[in-house]
Amino acid sequence: KMSEVSEVVTKADIKPKSMHRAKIWSDDVENLYRFQQAGYRDEVEYKQVKQVNEVECWPETGFVKKLQRRDNTFYYYNRQRECEDKDVHKVKVYVY
Repeated sequence: KMSEVSEVVTKADIKPKSMHRAKIWSDDVENLYRFQQAGYRDEVEYKQVKQVNEVECWPETGFVKKLQRRDNTFYYYNRQRECEDKDVHKVKVYVY
């Protein structure tokens, strides 16, 4: 049984080809900001690490609502934008 699980994990272990930094704010940048605050590259890595299929999002905005960090504490986010203009350049955008 264990070998089946580890096979799935290695297949799902997708690595990004390249990375650049965000220049302007967008919905995608907002969500990446939230994943990176919680200690993940992006949604892909979060789903791999936490073994979840869905990320909880705000229905009105589509922004990530809550994330579980690697130490199992939770981050809760507002439904409005949280990534300020001064922080946009810190967000890493990964290309697969």
